[in-house]
Amino acid sequence: MKNQDTSKPGLTYFELQAYIGTTKHMGGLETTQELIELCHIVQDTYVLDVGCGAGATASILAGTVGCRVVGVDLREEMVALSAERARRQGVACLVAFRVADAQELPFDDATFDAVLCESVATFIEDKQRVVDELARVVKPGGYVGLNEEIWLKEPTPEVVEHVKGMWSVKSSVPTAEGWGAILKSAGLRDVIVKTYKVDARREATQVKRYTSGDMFKMFWRTLVLYAKSAEFRAYMRKQRLPKGVFEYLGYAVLAGRK
Repeated sequence: MKNQDTSKPGLTYFELQAYIGTTKHMGGLETTQELIELCHIVQDTYVLDVGCGAGATASILAGTVGCRVVGVDLREEMVALSAERARRQGVACLVAFRVADAQELPFDDATFDAVLCESVATFIEDKQRVVDELARVVKPGGYVGLNEEIWLKEPTPEVVEHVKGMWSVKSSVPTAEGWGAILKSAGLRDVIVKTYKVDARREATQVKRYTSGDMFKMFWRTLVLYAKSAEFRAYMRKQRLPKGVFEYLGYAVLAGRK
């Protein structure tokens, strides 16, 4: 991994994730495992992980299922973190990472057996274009699986503004029915849509994505940044969601077959 200047990370949700070395998906590892099952991923499945972040899902797939995985992310620093993680966990022979845009994937039609996209399309304005791309690169009979945020019910303007500000959401968040319609419009069939409220026990499985060494490094980098950066402290003080936000905000696990 190349040396990177991380002394002054940009204070946005995604840049801080890259600096700390983490990736947050709603529902934690349990949701990822559910997607693996819904997309029928086994050892001989060739998988594309779109928006791979720090590479946790790709390395888990390679290490536990034994399948080949390609991970793509828009940020070079995330791709570097992913490659480093794969080497450290001894799965580099099964995974590859590259910089790519979810809206314009650099792969031929019908390349992969399964495509996963976790907490990525929510943040992109043209969600149909993203899902169309996921469907394009999967083989006929293959599966597309997503884990994306949803509104469980009509949110108040205050909730919308807080969510957009805290998680850098610059686009609208669909309902579960809206996501299902997007998958169907992309030509996917047998679409499954499972909705969830945010649950502390399920969210806690997020830590199972990482080793104890990973967790220590994330904690230490956060602590040092908090101690040294007044800007970061100010940013963190603003990261308070309004009371009752999770009455409105949930997530959906979706899968469809091409």
